[in-house]
Amino acid sequence: MNRGNYIFTQICQFLPRDYFEYLVGKYQGNKYLKSFTCWNHLLVLIWAQFTSRESLRDITNSLSVHKSKFHHLGFGKDVCRTTLSEANEKRELKIFECFAERIIEIAQKKRVDVHNLFIQGIDNGIFAVDSTTIPLNQDLFWWSKIQKGKGGIKLHTLFDILTAIPVYNIITDNTVRDQSLMDLYPYQVGAFYIFDKAYVKLLSLSTIDNLGAYFVVRRKKKMNFEILQQYKCSNVSEGVFRDLKIRLSNRWACSRYTSPLRIIYYYSEEKKKILEFFTNNFDLEAKQIAYIYKSRWQIELFFKWVKQHLKIKRFYGTSENAVKIQIYVAIICYCLIAIIQKELKLNISPYELLRIFNVSLFEKENLKEFLTKTDVTSNYQNDSSLNLKLF
Repeated sequence: MNRGNYIFTQICQFLPRDYFEYLVGKYQGNKYLKSFTCWNHLLVLIWAQFTSRESLRDITNSLSVHKSKFHHLGFGKDVCRTTLSEANEKRELKIFECFAERIIEIAQKKRVDVHNLFIQGIDNGIFAVDSTTIPLNQDLFWWSKIQKGKGGIKLHTLFDILTAIPVYNIITDNTVRDQSLMDLYPYQVGAFYIFDKAYVKLLSLSTIDNLGAYFVVRRKKKMNFEILQQYKCSNVSEGVFRDLKIRLSNRWACSRYTSPLRIIYYYSEEKKKILEFFTNNFDLEAKQIAYIYKSRWQIELFFKWVKQHLKIKRFYGTSENAVKIQIYVAIICYCLIAIIQKELKLNISPYELLRIFNVSLFEKENLKEFLTKTDVTSNYQNDSSLNLKLF
């Protein structure tokens, strides 16, 4: 990465272009095109994400003064609003979806040694499952289904807590119930999966148990049980004040989950309330189970980070295809930042890195030297609502 290349060009060198071109060939993404290829399209959308562009007009107006740089940036000969709008509406979605999956895979592998394993005895990872709804104006996004009087689209994510990477993502309309997708996630033997109470689906939890994986899930009200054994609590000072081995007593429930469960009562100082967790793990200490559940806040920060710092609140098109392409590009950008942070061994948070990229993409300096010498004493460094920590 020499000083003659733009910062943006050096960033995009971390993308596996060969694989992208393979996908373009597989789905005939460039068929009948004379200009503005799928690769040009992807790079323009990544640039728009990193520079916080608000609309198609904002993208094209901002780029219009940089036409002499287009060839070196990989944007093609020209970027006009109608061409970009048509590309967002008609380009094959699978190209961007599959490429996002590939970037996720690369990011997860590169960051596998980043974390400090904070609980001994967990060899196959800790994952949080949750979803976020992105509201859409029904008048503009006519295809979105109405839920509670509003249109919207839902991003369902399986988030790797230890590497801080969203390893599995499903986009649906906002009427799809969270628990209806539980059987689609790729569970691994020996791994922990964290669910909120919206995911109490006993048949799916039984499947996880039968696979040899573990779950931690919030208890729903009126889930009755009988106590089989009471464990001694040695962590009362740390919030755990009750630890029981139980069996579900409701006839309907126990027919769907037949094995014993463990329920842990934990007082949360932050929420000033008692939290009750079900788990099928009887080996870890109760405080460790509570700590595993507490780590699910990271998926909430991921959703908040992506919504606030990458552009998926305002879209560059109103068609379903345009919206979904933009969401996948946002995920690509998130993972690209994670890869760069790891590869260049940077002591810079993702928010700070994105903040630097926002104003420096047309600089011509060596990327690592530029980022190393940059003063990033951010006012947001200790603000957990804005700064997603990548371990």
